Amino acid sequence: MHYTLCDCVMDLIQNSVEAGSSLIQLNMKQSADSLDVSIRDNGCGMTDDELKRATDPFYSDGVKHKHRKVGLGLPFLIQTVTMTDGRFDIRSEKGRGTEIDIRFNPVHIDTPPLGDPVALLYQVMCFQGDYDLTAVRSLSKGTEEQSYQVNRKEMLDVLGDLESAASLGLLRDYINSQEEDLLS
Repeated sequence: MHYTLCDCVMDLIQNSVEAGSSLIQLNMKQSADSLDVSIRDNGCGMTDDELKRATDPFYSDGVKHKHRKVGLGLPFLIQTVTMTDGRFDIRSEKGRGTEIDIRFNPVHIDTPPLGDPVALLYQVMCFQGDYDLTAVRSLSKGTEEQSYQVNRKEMLDVLGDLESAASLGLLRDYINSQEEDLLS
């Protein structure tokens, strides 16, 4: 089970990258009574049968993690959402990609804490692979909504790479500045 909601989202983005996605869209909209997350990718997608197996905790295809007999990522996420009065929906089409919509209920006593959105966005920008990721983070305060967007290809264009210590430091500083503006 994941310690924070950001850990859950990071696991889903990692699944998208490992599914061969070249385009990934992450939207995180936070308010006082919900955290809505949507992830869209154009990865390999799944058939209806593969989708059923992916949500079965006692199944693993043995490809992603060769020594595991079970796959618990999606089942634990679904359990967390279900037991805390949230919502979960996943749609996938073989060869076209996967769409996931989640509503976490942050006011439920059993909902894990949000975690660190800055660390989440930093980490998902740095996964190995040739993919573009656009992340939009929104925060609603009453009737006012603020947001920021980070795009992986734009960060690569500006920074040159996402491997050197200097580039990684600048990436973290940029995301942190956007988060601070959002929270102020």
